[in-house]
Amino acid sequence: MSSSSAVGHVLAVGVFVAVAGVVAVSVLAGGVAAGTVSVADQPTAQAQADVPTAVATQDGVSEEAFVEPVPEEGDAYFEAAAEDDSWVSYINPRDEYRSPYLGEGSGKLCVALVNEQGEPVAGESIPGTTVTVPTGEELEWHGDADPFTVEYPLTDNYDRPLDSDQFGTTDDLPQGDGYLDSHCFEWHGLTENDTVSYSDATIEGEHADDIELVGYVQQTHESWDTDVDPIDDARPYEETGGGWTYHPDGSHGQVVVVVQLDGEPVHSTVDDFDEDSSESSDSEPATEPATPGDDSTATADDAATSSDDAEAMPGFGTVAVLSALTIAVLERIRRSGG
Repeated sequence: MSSSSAVGHVLAVGVFVAVAGVVAVSVLAGGVAAGTVSVADQPTAQAQADVPTAVATQDGVSEEAFVEPVPEEGDAYFEAAAEDDSWVSYINPRDEYRSPYLGEGSGKLCVALVNEQGEPVAGESIPGTTVTVPTGEELEWHGDADPFTVEYPLTDNYDRPLDSDQFGTTDDLPQGDGYLDSHCFEWHGLTENDTVSYSDATIEGEHADDIELVGYVQQTHESWDTDVDPIDDARPYEETGGGWTYHPDGSHGQVVVVVQLDGEPVHSTVDDFDEDSSESSDSEPATEPATPGDDSTATADDAATSSDDAEAMPGFGTVAVLSALTIAVLERIRRSGG
């Protein structure tokens, strides 16, 4: 082989190595740039998880609903159900029988605390607040009466915060909608001509101004009809008469005192997110949600920088030129060697 052929071979090898290097760098640069843009364009896993939470957060209430399903048959707090599916009963630790037992007169007095949307709550937002309902002498023997005082939050003061399902309906139950909503005491053993009385409820405590006495839902002389609304069907104390009198064919009665929260609403995560997005759009270009401290999250500026870097790298136009040069050198070697 002549010296010119040797030089040509060396030059060809050098050009080939250069072309291969440029191709490799171009491919890697393009992959990195594409990867950076995809991370910036897609919300992180944490950001995606935050969205359902924001949607689930209620707006316009000062306390979230307290959700507790009623006991089912076989549960510790399930008591009994009528064979004809006309009623269902749950065990209430505040249920007492008079001794001596004088007759079939029975009843229930409850307090139902609801939020601004009419949903039952436990009073976590009004600690140290009480609702007191004075009761007459007919019930002075009862451990939870004379008066009946409910202390909030229920979850801190009672083993059984809610015990009754007084409102709503469902096809699966003869009474109630399937969720507990009231804190009650019950009694049995009065005569069938006794008169049960109660006075107007009073609200006291640090957060008394955050609660409104809506009214009273009272039903007497028959089983409780749960197809009522705690807000719409509540009546002023003067309309209920503050009690009832039993008779032989109507030896039962119930009343629910309805109180409603009227405090500062819980800030909705959705509203906060929208406000932040609006303020951001007014002052600077919008960016996708990012999780603080997440090293895998790229900002829009990072994506733009990576894109500029990718464009600055040698592209496939340069590769084509170098490839053509390699072919020309190889052709010259072939001719000179021939």
